Amino acid sequence: MNQERVLSVLLAPHVSEKAAIMADASEQYVFKVVPTATKAEVKAAVESLFDVKVQSVNMINIKGKRKVFKGRQGTRNGVRKAIVRLVSGQEIDFAAAE
Repeated sequence: MNQERVLSVLLAPHVSEKAAIMADASEQYVFKVVPTATKAEVKAAVESLFDVKVQSVNMINIKGKRKVFKGRQGTRNGVRKAIVRLVSGQEIDFAAAE
């Protein structure tokens, strides 16, 4: 896997109340990833960008909602998320990573 692909897999950390609780309680972090990302690519990207050891990766596909605006139907974009569990004792500090 080339370095360019590794750097383009992660789009952004997913910031929500549930993601913050998961990060504090069980060392799990949620990232938005490209739709073609695999578990191995996400694991390699997190390990290389944040210098941590990844225990496991779970992937989630969320379909976009159907919405009606002024009588016209449309669909919002879907998103693919990765839940990354780190080895115990390690953490990611997003404030220091910037």
